[in-house]
Amino acid sequence: MNDSSANTMWGGRFAAGPHAIMEAINASIGFDQRMAAQDITGSRAHAAMLAATGIITKQDAQAIDQGLVQVLAEIETGTFAFSTALEDIHMNVEARLSDIIGTPAGRLHTARSRNDQVALDFRIWVRDQCDAAITGIESLMQAFLAQAEAGADWVMPGFTHLQTAQPVTWGHHMLAYVEMLARDKGRFQDARARMNECPLGAAALAGTSFPIDRQMTATALGFDRPTANSLDSVSDRDFALEFLSAASICALHLSRFAEELVIWSSAQFRFVRMSDQFSTGSSIMPQKRNPDAAELLRAKLGRILGATVALFTVMKGLPLAYSKDMQEDKEQVFDAADTLMLGLAAMDGMVRDLTANRATLEAAAASGFSTATDLADWLVRELNLPFREAHHVTGSLVKLAEDKGCDLPDLSIEEMQNVHGQITAAVYSVLGVQNSVASRTSYGGTAPANVRTQIARWKEVLK
Repeated sequence: MNDSSANTMWGGRFAAGPHAIMEAINASIGFDQRMAAQDITGSRAHAAMLAATGIITKQDAQAIDQGLVQVLAEIETGTFAFSTALEDIHMNVEARLSDIIGTPAGRLHTARSRNDQVALDFRIWVRDQCDAAITGIESLMQAFLAQAEAGADWVMPGFTHLQTAQPVTWGHHMLAYVEMLARDKGRFQDARARMNECPLGAAALAGTSFPIDRQMTATALGFDRPTANSLDSVSDRDFALEFLSAASICALHLSRFAEELVIWSSAQFRFVRMSDQFSTGSSIMPQKRNPDAAELLRAKLGRILGATVALFTVMKGLPLAYSKDMQEDKEQVFDAADTLMLGLAAMDGMVRDLTANRATLEAAAASGFSTATDLADWLVRELNLPFREAHHVTGSLVKLAEDKGCDLPDLSIEEMQNVHGQITAAVYSVLGVQNSVASRTSYGGTAPANVRTQIARWKEVLK
């Protein structure tokens, strides 16, 4: 491939080639070659449409199509020679196509601009990443479901402010992440649906005078319809921003569970044991078992969130239509997509290999006066106390137990009656953690029966 073709690609307007510094800042082939398959797919559809509308001959379209298939094969086998002088993937492909088929290659760009070409390629690429994210999320949901099913009735402490609050079930905690991931999946599905309009045919910014068939190319490329405004088609990247926003929220959910794994696997908690595959040792402390995979995943959110902020910053002040600033739309999206998929795969593996310590979880659930709310609720139900009074009585009983160095169930009935004379021995029925979780039968509550119902529902949804 001849680098001197760069000037002819720009056209007759420029007599001299670009300065080396300009070439370095202007070229995007170092990263946008990732869109080679999407670029060639779009070009093949465009050539077929040009032939169908009589804009180019069927013979030229056939030569273009065969040449593009060869170019893609060269790229996929690693024999293609990318050129920085040719700026981007579009020019690299077109130049190589010209080497292969000669004059007909020059007809491919009829009724098309690099502006709508890159908008198309990038949109298809991001759409593909939405599909990949949805698949990865569904797999991770299955992993959490398996954990929930295994421990549907295992009792563990529920926390607020990282302080023991009320007992919950392991299954209920796992299902919380299934719900979060389901919304993440929905965000990617919604983003995909909104971006599924084809910008090809918008040309530079105003459309084209050629009698193109935009519905034909939209259908061929799997879009629902062509975009309705040529200015908007080439100048907005909200589809990429929406992908990044969905990716940031999804990564946030992964980071939250990663944080829990770091805490839970510590010697102070011992709630879970992470597998050897996702743990590392220490170079100096032989006893250490570090949750490095969870820690790294927790940090990955920063890259994705950073990419989101970066693209918002690029786009926030651009007048219509296309500006070269928009070349900076891809690197951060590529990196964020890679990071998200790595994070989903890593979390999937960690969750599937995770071993929960049932005995430790249950012992911790009973600590910290975790059934105090159950006691207050019992006082309301059985003694008809106003909740605020019940709250005060329960607080007094908690203080008594704390002073004695015991838990609520360890207080004698006489001691309880000294605080409130109407308390009966029936109160002990609500002070065990198993009784506590079993009683939380309101819709969305932690009762094992609820958990099993939700597991069955999600299994059906994810079939």
